[in-house]
Amino acid sequence: MKTMRPRKQMRSNRQMEQRETLWEDDWLEEDSKPKPTTLRFCPTAWAKLLYFRDQSEDEVGGFGITLPDDLLYVKEFITVKQEVTCASVKFDDEAVGRFFDEQVDLGRKPEQFARVWLHSHPANCPKPSATDHDTFKRVFGSCQWAVMCIVARDSSTYARLSFNVGPGGQILIPVEVDYSQDFGGSDHEGWDAEYKANVQTAEWLTTMDPPERQDAAMTDPVVPCDFLDEFGKLDPAQRQILLDELAARPELWEEEGEVVYL
Repeated sequence: MKTMRPRKQMRSNRQMEQRETLWEDDWLEEDSKPKPTTLRFCPTAWAKLLYFRDQSEDEVGGFGITLPDDLLYVKEFITVKQEVTCASVKFDDEAVGRFFDEQVDLGRKPEQFARVWLHSHPANCPKPSATDHDTFKRVFGSCQWAVMCIVARDSSTYARLSFNVGPGGQILIPVEVDYSQDFGGSDHEGWDAEYKANVQTAEWLTTMDPPERQDAAMTDPVVPCDFLDEFGKLDPAQRQILLDELAARPELWEEEGEVVYL
């Protein structure tokens, strides 16, 4: 029996070496190795997202449509009817329902049209606000996975991939424009029509045109009274959304630093 144990141990070691060798050689070709997780945009979809972003000083949101076999490749950016301000986007529930029905009628699965949430920030900061975090958790928290992607005025980006299966987790992923696949040209006329049909600015932000708001910010240290009046008309939830957005955007304040008590 003593002579059998070394043989048995030696055989076990050889088997272990074989398993390790097979594991190391599992990726035989460079193309078969796993690639870094990246949110990739078709150039046309990316151009449309930026075009919508630049239509006003407000935010704008929508959904990314992806390929069935490449769920992190956004081939199209689609909006639904929404109310926007410089600090928030509110989708119309009925419009979202119609959008889902239309996508299902086209033969698409939810993971192709309802997992990538895209929106813009009017300032040069893509960092999500507390409202963005809460919305992402509330709306997409029950999905197996989802992505929140934000593009700022200077085209800087933020993208977070969240997965809610197994132990769950979330990671920040890079964003890039992928020119390796065929893509169509721009359609400014069609995009203008979609923007006008779906995006409505909340009335309390229309008391001053964008240039007037910029002039006031540079020359008048006092907050306009009409702004305060309109702010007071908002319900508590809307006021808190605005305050959260302002608190999350330090680039809006002067370099010397201003203290804001919320």
